[in-house]
Amino acid sequence: MLQSGSVDAVIVATPHYFHPDLAIKAFRNDLHVLIEKPAGVFTKNVREMNYAAEKSGKTFAIMFNQRTHPIHVKLKDIVQSGELGDIKRCNWITTQWYRPQSYYDAGVWRGTWKGEGGGILINQCPHQLDLWQWICGRPVYVHAFCNYGKYHNIEVEDDVTAYVRYANGATGVFIASTGEAPGSNRFEIAGDNGKIVMENDTLTFWRTRISERKFNSEYQGGFGEPESWKCEIAVKGEKEDHNGIIKNFVESILTGVPLIAPGKEGINSLEISNAMLLSSWLNCGVDLPVDDELFYEKLQEKIQASTFKKDTSKVRIMDNRNTY
Repeated sequence: MLQSGSVDAVIVATPHYFHPDLAIKAFRNDLHVLIEKPAGVFTKNVREMNYAAEKSGKTFAIMFNQRTHPIHVKLKDIVQSGELGDIKRCNWITTQWYRPQSYYDAGVWRGTWKGEGGGILINQCPHQLDLWQWICGRPVYVHAFCNYGKYHNIEVEDDVTAYVRYANGATGVFIASTGEAPGSNRFEIAGDNGKIVMENDTLTFWRTRISERKFNSEYQGGFGEPESWKCEIAVKGEKEDHNGIIKNFVESILTGVPLIAPGKEGINSLEISNAMLLSSWLNCGVDLPVDDELFYEKLQEKIQASTFKKDTSKVRIMDNRNTY
């Protein structure tokens, strides 16, 4: 609980994932709320939370602390300012999440439909999924291929390759795994004015001198391509992480400054991960917004049909310091 003068607020979190019902109760008790990520396991419940937040009129934020990192802020600025031009394609390979079997064995809830409601998409990748849609926008179509227990003795997904399509015709691919070592973390966005890559804490912009579309319509040489310049983008500022989100949350309550991570936006990345799982279960592409009821129904079927058993003798408390 945070208290400042006459302002009461609560930071709501659970040991392994957040439950929206806790926030709903807090809103009913006239509290401002900051929740952990992900916003929930299924969008149906999160929409109820967002409705309760809106009805309450209270400040509502989510711990998307990666939005405070200067490199992510700069990338968003370049893309959304139009400097990159219309997006044609975006690819994020985020396979740096390697986890050995002992990680999953350490908790009864880990790697189960009932305990987690998913695997790498709900546990390791919420930040990347949020940044992806925060920077490039939300897709309108998803076709995903998820492998369940491919590299580990678990029943949820530990390897994902998903194709998405955007309203303007742009495409994207999202690849995630907890079974690759060494892994990669490379985000590449191609636009009409070049290509920008985020990797190893650097931003590199291959900027074309004229737009590709203009070059395509005017150039008469047969072979050739627009001249491009490799630009290393300077990124200034410090990572504020959790402290930045908490500070902004309190300032928003007290002075009304805009939130860095409004709580209502937590549903955006969750909808993408729900769509990926649903697509994999149905073995076909799905449109967004995702069908809340259908996803919830299919998830409950997974939970009810589960015969997965954990060896509880391996459950232990792990020291997760220095793992962030």
